[in-house]
Amino acid sequence: MVYNLSVQNSLLSHWLSEIRDVGVQADRMRFRRNTERFGEIAAYEISKQLPYHSKTVPTSLGESVCQVLSAQPVIGTILRAGIQLQQGLLNYFDHADCAFAAAYRKYRGDGTFDIKLDYTTCPSLSGRIFILADPMLATGASVVLALESLLQYGKPAQIHIVSMLACTIGVEYVLRRFPEVTIWTGDIDDELTGRGFIVPGLGDAGDLLYGDKEQE
Repeated sequence: MVYNLSVQNSLLSHWLSEIRDVGVQADRMRFRRNTERFGEIAAYEISKQLPYHSKTVPTSLGESVCQVLSAQPVIGTILRAGIQLQQGLLNYFDHADCAFAAAYRKYRGDGTFDIKLDYTTCPSLSGRIFILADPMLATGASVVLALESLLQYGKPAQIHIVSMLACTIGVEYVLRRFPEVTIWTGDIDDELTGRGFIVPGLGDAGDLLYGDKEQE
């Protein structure tokens, strides 16, 4: 299942225009805040599909029967680019547990690359709601590798992927490998460059969030 959150106009569409805009991207603080706000919107949308139960709560004038989450999710991210997006999700799921995977592209001289995964840490995922945040779902290779590693910690009841932008190729690849996954994205572009960047996309989300990096 794929939810393209740009299908219906909303504030998210406006923020996504700023996230893509090279002029606005120069304001790194705004880029980080928009990324975080995207995570907040995604958390709200995902929350509509989670299990709830009735709870009677005392008020100053009596009692009220309310619907509350049955359990908080585990929110994972792929370092480093996913940290701010994960924070947005945590702003709404404020009692969630967290998981981390350190995955990165190791480029060859001809521009091709492999995905390297150096580190994961995660609570038990057995029977839990698991949300994985990765700002750019391009080829889908990083998400698949991270999921393969993190799912060794147990089988979740639900798996959700949150990305600000996705590419058709990456979405299809993830769903072939994990057909049970639900993908939430700000928009879907159809083209990748030879170096695996989404077109028109927005550039390198990690660099825009945290600065340029040296590649070995």
